[in-house]
Amino acid sequence: MAVSIELGKKLDKDYENKSLEEVLDAPPSALAGLTDKHDELLAGLGIKTVRDLGSNKYFAMAGVLVALSKHVD
Repeated sequence: MAVSIELGKKLDKDYENKSLEEVLDAPPSALAGLTDKHDELLAGLGIKTVRDLGSNKYFAMAGVLVALSKHVD
């Protein structure tokens, strides 16, 4: 089954027409709103690609906590 996702304004213009693999292998600044300076700062944490950023256990845990907070009264 094919899945199509419109990422539009979520990516830097240079990456809007790239494949998923190309985006995942790109530096974090491929995400709209992040810059080369962010790449440098994140590299200090061992995060050099969008894939690294998305699979980092601390960022992943923060994302889960935020998602859970939307379901707590």
